[in-house]
Amino acid sequence: MRFRYPLVALAGLALSAPLSLAAQSKPTADDIIARYMKTVGGAEKIQAVRTLRRVGKFTGEDGFEAQVVEESSRPNRVREEFSIQGMTGINAYDGANGWKVDPFGGKKDPESLSEEELRSIVEDSDFDEPLIDYKAKGNKVEFVGMDNVEGTDVYKLKVTLKSGDTRTYYMDTDSYVPIKYETKRIIRGTPQESETTLGDYKPVGGWYLQDREVTIDSEYVMNVISAVSDPRSEFYDMMRRENIPANELMGRRMETGVLAVLGQLNAERLEAAG
Repeated sequence: MRFRYPLVALAGLALSAPLSLAAQSKPTADDIIARYMKTVGGAEKIQAVRTLRRVGKFTGEDGFEAQVVEESSRPNRVREEFSIQGMTGINAYDGANGWKVDPFGGKKDPESLSEEELRSIVEDSDFDEPLIDYKAKGNKVEFVGMDNVEGTDVYKLKVTLKSGDTRTYYMDTDSYVPIKYETKRIIRGTPQESETTLGDYKPVGGWYLQDREVTIDSEYVMNVISAVSDPRSEFYDMMRRENIPANELMGRRMETGVLAVLGQLNAERLEAAG
């Protein structure tokens, strides 16, 4: 994975602020968020961006690649695609209903998302991310102190989402942008924790957006493996009829094996913002 974050340019944008909040008695969450919004372009430029299309790829250690596409529009619509070996899985949310197409599970027709899937994509549909206009979204934010991340001083903001999940953002004290966040959620009654390290920031219509992480979970991977290895699956039959050379077929099996291991580890790869 690509870690860290060249924040020099963004820090330069923040230097016009009169005094670092760290030098003040005790910053508030709203103070930090206001500086963050100013650094990444300001409310006007953020609101001017109405649609986003993010395109990225998952790259395995052996050179295997899967394509990832996310398209979103204000206020809370999103479509996510994950493509591998000629098949594309789709998750979508229109602001009210969520649906998916799961070819890895042998299903061609759209079907409703499960409760957990819907909960996850509703969070993904937040066009601006949880910190911006957090009160209007039903989120709660509190300043919970300071910390240090790999030599960088940071403010810690704890966000309690409307769903009850929490994110703790680590905000650079010079640039005021988040460099990572930790997520805590309950999935099928079991507490789950994850950490996301944010990548480079890129301007989109004057709004500086961070690269995002894509997580390949074990359930998704097992569906892929089943599709390419189960003789009863439609995709397996298609591969057989293609008369794929033995060495290429072995390569595809190795690729799915890599995915399986990464999925069990909840592996993450960086997705470019565009």
